[in-house]
Amino acid sequence: MKATIKDVARRAGVSIATVSRAINNVGPLREETRSRIISAIRELNYSPNAMGRGLVTSRTETLGVILPDVHGEFFSELMRGIDQAARARNYHIMISSTHSEKSEIESMLKHMRGGRVDGIIIMSPHVGSLELHGIIPRSLPVVLLNCCAQHALFDTVQINNFGGAYKMVKHLIGHGHERIAIIKGQENNYDALERYRGYRAALEEHGLPILSQLEVTGNFTEESGFAATRLLLNVYPRPTAIFASNDAMAIGAIRALHEAGLAIPEDVAIAGFDDIPMSRYLTPPLSSVHVPIFELGAKAVERLFVSIDAKNKNPKQRILLDVDPIPRESCCHPKG
Repeated sequence: MKATIKDVARRAGVSIATVSRAINNVGPLREETRSRIISAIRELNYSPNAMGRGLVTSRTETLGVILPDVHGEFFSELMRGIDQAARARNYHIMISSTHSEKSEIESMLKHMRGGRVDGIIIMSPHVGSLELHGIIPRSLPVVLLNCCAQHALFDTVQINNFGGAYKMVKHLIGHGHERIAIIKGQENNYDALERYRGYRAALEEHGLPILSQLEVTGNFTEESGFAATRLLLNVYPRPTAIFASNDAMAIGAIRALHEAGLAIPEDVAIAGFDDIPMSRYLTPPLSSVHVPIFELGAKAVERLFVSIDAKNKNPKQRILLDVDPIPRESCCHPKG
């Protein structure tokens, strides 16, 4: 029969409470007593139950993660960072996708709270911190990931969307491009708005015109990048460079340019944002703003554990990760 904590206590000659303290490293314990308990555990091949540990520590050893989507290389790499950082503390993760709907976020919070998770990471570029503040219990440790944080209500980990887009467009301008188009994200998406703001700032700084016909909206998917580029190719004169607000849309743009018989970068240069692992293996390799995606997930977990350990009484911080362009063969001087 499988050994129980009672069997361990009997073998070690201590109480069940003392065994629990030894297993969970809670409270003072003589080293000689701890050694007897460890020996008893090994002799009986006892495996502590995670739920039982939770009763002693008031922790579930589980983190909740709410993302707007789980499709694509960006979210795959983000989850890898979150998972590895959680595993380093022997934690598991519970993942949900909400498509950034406030009602869905609220529904998932109801499922996750109530002792099911010790803390939650929320990535919701469509819903700001003030709106989330009204639906998140104040006692629950939360880290917002790439959200619009209007006030210091939560710990936040963000990338410098504005700075990254600004630098990339300046890079294109440095190659002699003056008609630079943008494939934007959705109008109410925080990342998209910040990247669009960086695009406009770079053009304005260099005295280049901001033309509405060179601004097309996508939704961060390959399909939307493909459709947006086909629209841009109908503009006369056409743009000599396209800045896509993420790599997925840039991949769609590359496909559209290939189908139109245009050479990249000789006819039209392409740049993206995120620098997903696939970017360097495209034809041609894609210039992109490098986002430390793995680190982004890991930083969020590290900050969440600070709140968990402090019982959510820690001062809240905003961590901003800087990003820089990675030039590759998809950018060069325009023709003529």
